[in-house]
Amino acid sequence: MCQLFISADSELWTPKTKSLRIQGVVTSIRLEVFFWDILEEISFRDQMTVNQIITKLYLESLDADHDIGNFTSFLRVCCSRYLSLIADGDLSRQTQEPLENVNAKHIIEQEALRKKERKAMFNFSHQKPSIN
Repeated sequence: MCQLFISADSELWTPKTKSLRIQGVVTSIRLEVFFWDILEEISFRDQMTVNQIITKLYLESLDADHDIGNFTSFLRVCCSRYLSLIADGDLSRQTQEPLENVNAKHIIEQEALRKKERKAMFNFSHQKPSIN
């Protein structure tokens, strides 16, 4: 199993810093190349630049009153969820449909159901022997 990850292109986990301007303020974001690639795919899909999609995510997070103290972690989770939703069949990489056009409420409901099912399936705590 580990070879699947260990033998991957090491450039994927190389950190890359990009500078951008959000609401007139210059900031820099440091992410691994893998996440920049996914952000590029998402931005292409929504016909935006990477800077535009990051700015949009930032501003919408503020509008939703999210604590975005660790914005880079938020971006990593966005990328991971995007790939997870593709793997689960809720989104397709074969379409160029902008993400703003998908039924987000339905997808989030389905995601919550799967999370519950997976938690039940992988919760072996009742089978583990007690250390005491």
